[in-house]
Amino acid sequence: MNGTNPAGKLAIDGGTPVRSKPFAPWPVWDEREERMVIEAIRSGKWGGTGTVLSDGFQEKLPEMETAVARLQDARYGVSVVNGTVALSVALHAAGLKPGDEVIVPPYTFIATASAPLYTGIIPVFADIEEETLLLDPVKAEQAITPRTKAIMPVHIAGAPADMDRILEVARRHGLRVIEDSAQAIGAQWNGKGVGALGDLGTFSFQSSKNLNCGEGGVIVTNSEELWERAWSICNVGRVPGGGWYQHDRLGQNFRMTELQAALLLAQLTRLEEQMLRREKNAALLDQMLSQVKGIQLIKRSPSITRHAHHLYMFKLARGAAGTMGKEDFIRKVEAEGIPVSAGYSSLNRNEAILAETRERAGEARTYSCPVSERLCEQEVVWLPHTVLLSDEEAIQDISRGIEKVLQSYQ
Repeated sequence: MNGTNPAGKLAIDGGTPVRSKPFAPWPVWDEREERMVIEAIRSGKWGGTGTVLSDGFQEKLPEMETAVARLQDARYGVSVVNGTVALSVALHAAGLKPGDEVIVPPYTFIATASAPLYTGIIPVFADIEEETLLLDPVKAEQAITPRTKAIMPVHIAGAPADMDRILEVARRHGLRVIEDSAQAIGAQWNGKGVGALGDLGTFSFQSSKNLNCGEGGVIVTNSEELWERAWSICNVGRVPGGGWYQHDRLGQNFRMTELQAALLLAQLTRLEEQMLRREKNAALLDQMLSQVKGIQLIKRSPSITRHAHHLYMFKLARGAAGTMGKEDFIRKVEAEGIPVSAGYSSLNRNEAILAETRERAGEARTYSCPVSERLCEQEVVWLPHTVLLSDEEAIQDISRGIEKVLQSYQ
């Protein structure tokens, strides 16, 4: 620090932090969640028995599955224990088998790659777009081999990937498209809900997610055949409408419980208002940070008609990043009371993924994804969606804290 910072001495050096107030709490709950859970408890029917009949035996699970599917413009929904399992089940339902390949981006949570590996399917990494951080359709097409059976775009941070181009590539090569929509509940591409644009889509309801029941997930699809397969896999091979001990295929028990479905139904009642607030505050933060030297905003395609804003991500401009160092910047902004974080490491370099790939594929594989690698190491910084549920003063404090630290490097 050169002593010329007009915003004052950095908190990390003993100055006053920009913000000492907490941001918006998470999760948000009230008597709605309490009432719904109590109803489920008093029903005495707590487990997810897998029934699809409207006989009152499982009221909340089918209601929740239908509500989530409808939200995403899908005909069918299948509840599962979590988003990672949802990916494995979706791949299996789509017909992929051990040894098949699925193309995935490296800038994502580890489950995008580990879920295929656990079923013997090989994740093949294709780099991301510089401006959006989303799967690059050109690189995805270049990664196709005779063993490729699917493409799995990730709607990272709640921003839909370029589904028009990805679906075009998939059609050209006869591939399935499975959307990893774990962070994108409520998001839309050209006015249509993500998850139902491809063959199958998966969502996570883990405690950090915008729609949250602690742990859980849903698979959505517009195909009755794919729904039946996914439902059966999650219900130990049973068939919809069949007997309890009728197992027509191999499956496992991946069912959610009535208690989780009750929480989700209550959480769904507040999702729209939360999405509007996140959108408003994200736009405000965009406006503020666009004025800050050293910050580069993430590009948003005009085809993203609704962004879920699970994360607010921005980049340190390349020249600025080289001057300050991403870790040093994050450490100083955190000291100002702003909860920034470094985000992902590029999965194409993850040793556990590469080791398991070597075992599953029978050969060592390496992947060069220079865009993802550089952005992870040097440039991309995250804020959690909870900051976007705060008031305008909080958004101003975020901008002030970031600008204060950046000015200290000048």
